[in-house]
Order: sequence, then C-alpha cells, then structure tokens
Amino acid sequence: MRTATINELKKELSTVPHAQLAELCLRLAKAKKENKELLTYLLFDAHDLDGYIRSVREYIDLEFASLSTTHLYFAKKTLRKILRITNKHIRFTGSKQAETELLLFFCEKMKKSGIRMDNSVQLTNLYFQQLRKIEKAIEAQHEDLQYDYRKKLDALSYP
Repeated sequence: MRTATINELKKELSTVPHAQLAELCLRLAKAKKENKELLTYLLFDAHDLDGYIRSVREYIDLEFASLSTTHLYFAKKTLRKILRITNKHIRFTGSKQAETELLLFFCEKMKKSGIRMDNSVQLTNLYFQQLRKIEKAIEAQHEDLQYDYRKKLDALSYP
C-alpha cells in the first residue's frame, strides 16, 4: 500500500465536508500522542508564539532542575530527552525565531548545569552540534535579530 503525497492529501481534504474533517482530525489525534500535542499547539498556542516559547522554557527549566550531575551516564540520557522534546516543540512552531531562542536557552542551561562536558566526547559533540544548528537558524533571521542572537551565541561558544 502506498502513502499519498502531501499534495494529494491537500486536494482530497479540500473536498471533505466540515463535520467529516473534524472527525478525521480527532481520529488522527487519537492515533498518536505527538499528533494530539501538535493539534493542541495549533488550536490553542499557535496565536501566541512568545507565550509558547515561555512555556517550553519553563519545561526546560524544570527538567534541568531534576538533572543528575553525579553520574555522567544519567546526565547524558536526561540531556538527550530534554533536547528531543525541545526539538519536537521547535518542529511544532516551524519558526526559526523559536528554534533560535529555545536552542540558545538549552545551551545556556547546559553550560550552567555544572556537567563536566570535557569528560564526555558525546556531550561535547551534542553541545557543539546545537551551536551549529543555532548558527544556521540565525542566518535565516532579520539583520537586527541576527545581531542580538549572535551576541548570545558568542557567549556560548565554548563550554
């Protein structure tokens, strides 16, 4: 069985009546937790990007507060989990501004966490990979925003 392309889905969805479209959306939301989270974002949070970024930052703060720095293994697992969820929220917004702000915040928290990144090649690579992603996201911004974000990025350049 082949999967339809986005264009084919778009054409078909334009012909579906409103009530049936609502049923399809609800059925899709029931299928997977991430679909429900995306639908929640689109319906309730998409109109206030700054508020959504604040709520994701609060989540990141809470997760970093529970970060175990005694064992490097558990710290790596928790950091990957935080980053995975952060990237999911970035995908939901589809905004380079949100991507830049959330990844900058993640890297700031990672730098301040007290984890000895020098002892772990994986953590060092993870950190610098995020810095590269931030650099790419900054390039897509307006010039005024680029200047502000680059100042923050320069402060994070070495853990």
